[in-house]
Amino acid sequence: MEYKKLGKILGKIMILEAILMLAPLTICFIYQESFIHVLAFLIPIIALTAIGFLLQKPKPERNNLYQKEGFALTAMVWIIMTLFGAIPFVINGDIPNYVDACFEMMSGFTTTGSSVITDITALSHSTLFWRSFSHWIGGMGILVFVLIFIPESDDGSSMHLLRAESPGPQVGKIVSKMKVTTRILYLIYLGMTALQIIILCCDPITDYTAMCNDLGAEAANAYRDDKVFHAFLTTFGCAGTGGFGFVPGSMEYFTPFAQYVVSVFLILFGCNFSLYYLLLIGKVRDVLRSEEFRCYFLIVGAAVGFVFLSLVGKIEAFPQIYNAEESFRHSLFQISSLMTTAGYTTTDYNVWPMLAKTTLIMVMFIGAMAGSTAGGIKVSRIVMAMKGAYINVRKLINPRYVPKEKFEGKTLEQKTINDVFAFITLYFFIFLAGIFLLSFDGVNGTVVQIASDAGNYEVKHGFFSNFSAVLTCISNVGPAFEAVGPYSSFAGYNDFSTVILTFLMMLGRLEILPVLILFNRRTWKKV
Repeated sequence: MEYKKLGKILGKIMILEAILMLAPLTICFIYQESFIHVLAFLIPIIALTAIGFLLQKPKPERNNLYQKEGFALTAMVWIIMTLFGAIPFVINGDIPNYVDACFEMMSGFTTTGSSVITDITALSHSTLFWRSFSHWIGGMGILVFVLIFIPESDDGSSMHLLRAESPGPQVGKIVSKMKVTTRILYLIYLGMTALQIIILCCDPITDYTAMCNDLGAEAANAYRDDKVFHAFLTTFGCAGTGGFGFVPGSMEYFTPFAQYVVSVFLILFGCNFSLYYLLLIGKVRDVLRSEEFRCYFLIVGAAVGFVFLSLVGKIEAFPQIYNAEESFRHSLFQISSLMTTAGYTTTDYNVWPMLAKTTLIMVMFIGAMAGSTAGGIKVSRIVMAMKGAYINVRKLINPRYVPKEKFEGKTLEQKTINDVFAFITLYFFIFLAGIFLLSFDGVNGTVVQIASDAGNYEVKHGFFSNFSAVLTCISNVGPAFEAVGPYSSFAGYNDFSTVILTFLMMLGRLEILPVLILFNRRTWKKV
């Protein structure tokens, strides 16, 4: 392990985080927040800059990175970014418990969107901005951004970093040079972000009448006047497929136009960004031939259809009454939000029919496409796992069977199938372990009051709450069900459970292996 080389890159990351914190610091001045809010960002900025420069001093013995070092470095970066990124919340008093603040920050950087905040209206503008901005930072990847600036090596170091941080079973360059690849990806990311902000600024965003009725005219006026600010926060959540709420009810008070815009952009951000490059160079047929692309939209369409039918068909009695358009809009929004693991909500799906809720849980497991900003297992792995299972069954029937299955035009090799099965096995093993650990929490068995658009009701914090909490964290989704549903929060868990859920979010975002490598003692042996 080349510690000095790791320290040098970590130093660059810390300086980068300090630069990024200048954005919420600027918000403090724009909204004339108190000195303590300014200090809340100024202190970590100074600390990050000082430590970052000190880590640049030692000269490494070698400049290349081995694969294990690249994976371990990736996990270290996300931990350090979270530990320092949480400091402002504690200093300004918005989240006084540091463990809760780390949960909130890890949820932001991993684009999960789960929150311990019980009263969103009590947060300052700078805190709201930093939470949502962390989605945008973590969406494409922190190290992917750094790869734009560090010199490219011939030994594969850059590829190790990209492979460790980018979601999906297969990661590669879209052009010959890694630095050019990362620049192209970020330009596409920036372009789509800017486009959504512009579109949302053309709409009032909030349903002023509904907000007046529910929250009062004063609150409604305040939110309406923040149209541009909210357009930025909404887009940060969509681009990173995060979904931190910044107004009561998440997207409930957004206009139907804004909800449709968010739905469409969430689906687009759930696509592999390499496909957008193919579109830009005119290879439309290659995009349409993509097997994962077709399966992704097939799953989205089928899931929206099932939820829509359950809502309009009144398969079960439930408190909300929607017309056909509302049923379709809520179905499209929640599927696009939960499948792309964004976690924005427009209504309380906790009280939806069982078919709708089961469909939502299934898409939370699946996730979106590899190479996107979304979490979950990924559509590509689901497809490859199904083909791998088919191949294994055929071999049991006929041992001489020669597999001819392909994925994305390439022969599906046994090693790739084994890697996919190994990932899914690890995913579910960690998932079950997380549920077991949460069962020790004293919150289990308590009654939680829920106040939502469906009315006020009570739910008992039990197995399904823990099940969905672990699922939403390891899949980086955001809200879960029952006591940790869309109109509740994760504030009820004790510090031990909060740490477990924080760890699960990092495992899910980095897709398990980089985190496991970080905690393997052999990783730290001197080479």
